[in-house]
Amino acid sequence: MFALMESARLEALHLAQDPLTGLQAIIAIHNTRRGPALGGCRYLAYADTDSAVRDAIRLATGTSYKAALAGLAQGGGKAVIIRPAHVDNRGALFEAFGRMIDTLGGRYITAMDSGTSSADMDCIAQHTRHVTSTTAAGDPSPHTALGVYAGIRATAEARFGSTDLQGLRVAIQGLGNVGFALAEQLAASGVELVVADLDGGRVQLAVEELGAVAVNSAELLDVPCDILAPCGLGGVLNGESVGRLQCAAIAGAANNQLASVEIADELDARGILYAPDYVINAGGLIHVALTHRGESLQAVTAHLAQIGLRLSDIYAHAQADKRSPARIADALAEHLLYGG
Repeated sequence: MFALMESARLEALHLAQDPLTGLQAIIAIHNTRRGPALGGCRYLAYADTDSAVRDAIRLATGTSYKAALAGLAQGGGKAVIIRPAHVDNRGALFEAFGRMIDTLGGRYITAMDSGTSSADMDCIAQHTRHVTSTTAAGDPSPHTALGVYAGIRATAEARFGSTDLQGLRVAIQGLGNVGFALAEQLAASGVELVVADLDGGRVQLAVEELGAVAVNSAELLDVPCDILAPCGLGGVLNGESVGRLQCAAIAGAANNQLASVEIADELDARGILYAPDYVINAGGLIHVALTHRGESLQAVTAHLAQIGLRLSDIYAHAQADKRSPARIADALAEHLLYGG
C-alpha cells in the first residue's frame, strides 16, 4: 500500500467503516501544498477494495492537477464510498461519512460526484462544514458543462482554425447531467450531434429535443466526427479503442479518459488533438471551490472563462515542443505542485 502511495505521491490515505450503516469509505489526499484537498465523493459498486482504493488515488491525483492548472488555492483529494448491495438508510450512511470527514479537521473537503447528489451532501453537512455542492450551494454540473463548451471552442480553433462550431459533428459519449447540458449548448451553436448512453430515456430526449442522432454505446467510438466528447466514466481511451477512432479531436468532460499517458502519445502520432481532461473539465471544481469560499456567481463565471485560454496556451506549447498536450499539461501542473 505504501509503495502505491509513494508512486502516486499521495500524502495520506484514510479508510473507515461503520457496520451500523454499511459505510465503507476511502479518502485519498494527494497534495495540500496549495490549500486543503478538495474533491468529489463517489458512491459506486466496486469489484473489490483494491479497485476502490486505486480509483480514489487516481482521481485524487487528477484533482490536484486540475486545481493547480485552474489556479485554485486547493489541493486534490477524492472520496470513494463502496456502495453495498443493500442499504437500509442512505441518509444515515452519508451522515456517518460526514463524521469521518470531520475527524480530518478540514484537510479534505468533499463534494458531489458519480453516484451522489446534493441531498447526500446535505446529510454530510449535518456533521461537518467541510462539504460543498449541498442544496444551498447548488449543483456544479452546469458549470462543468460550461467549461467543457469553452474548451471545445478552443479545441476547434486549434484544430480547425475557428471557434465557430456551426456545422461541426460532435459525438458525445454519456448524457448524464454534464453530458446533456453540454449537448444543449452544442445544439444551440449549430453542431450536428451524435449521442450514446446506456440510459435510453436520455438518448431519446436528446433525439427529440436536440435533433441528435442516436447510436449504440459500443459503436460511438467508431463514428466519423470532428470532435469526440467522452462524458461518461474514465478509461475510454486505451490501446484497443485508439485505433478505432475516426475523429480529429477529443474534448470531453469525463475524468481519467486516458488508460495511460502513453495513449496521449498515440493520439498525437495519429494527428488527433487531445484536450487534457483535467483542464477542460475543471468547471465543476471551480464552482465548488469558489462557492465554498463564499465567492459570487460572477466570480465563478469569470474563472470559467479562463479554461479556454488555458487550453489554447497548452496547445501552443504542445505544437512548439512537438509533444502531446497531455504531456505539456502534466509538466505544468507538476511544476506548480512540486516546484523545480
